[in-house]
Amino acid sequence: MNHWTTHLTGKFVVFDGPDGSGKSTQFARFLSFCRERGLDLCEVREPGGTSIGEQIRRVLLDPDNADMSLRCEMMLYMASRSQLIEQVIRPALEAGKLVLADRFVSSTLAYQGTGGGMAQDDIIRVARVAIEPYWPDLTVVFDVDEHVASSRLNPLLDRMELKGEVFHRRVREGFLHQAENSPDTYLVIDASSDEDAVFQALLSGMESKFGS
Repeated sequence: MNHWTTHLTGKFVVFDGPDGSGKSTQFARFLSFCRERGLDLCEVREPGGTSIGEQIRRVLLDPDNADMSLRCEMMLYMASRSQLIEQVIRPALEAGKLVLADRFVSSTLAYQGTGGGMAQDDIIRVARVAIEPYWPDLTVVFDVDEHVASSRLNPLLDRMELKGEVFHRRVREGFLHQAENSPDTYLVIDASSDEDAVFQALLSGMESKFGS
């Protein structure tokens, strides 16, 4: 019988969650797991992943840009994402690779939407222009409350991490709301446990989504 990971061929999977959720650690572990299984992979991060995207990333995360408007912020994320789709994600999917992304539209909906107060419908409309039709097959949300998350953050915070506890509580609620509304394409993992337990929960959840 084929291992469930064989069903990941040609799929687009996003790892997401609040800052301090351990998402990037689990992303790295899952990459290694898939490579050991012989999967043909394409990994990307957001914002960034292309020369243009990395330049946009520096602007977005620079604490000196504290006066950036919410709408400008959202559209810069989408601009980076559009370039990433065109240059990296679309060719990889067309080649049958598993695309693993560290953040995607789900982050914009949580951070600029629920966290920042921008209308979700406005974000979705811009996203459709930026990425259509390349929406993720699955978005994995690593869920922790803002107290656990803040204890894990690097003391050298970037511009988004500096937004404060209330903002990050709303961000968490935004991710959970998305998952509640789209259970078929979202997977929520309790990321408050130790790294190994979270990884095992991730594998079990992924198998439940792709194992049939």
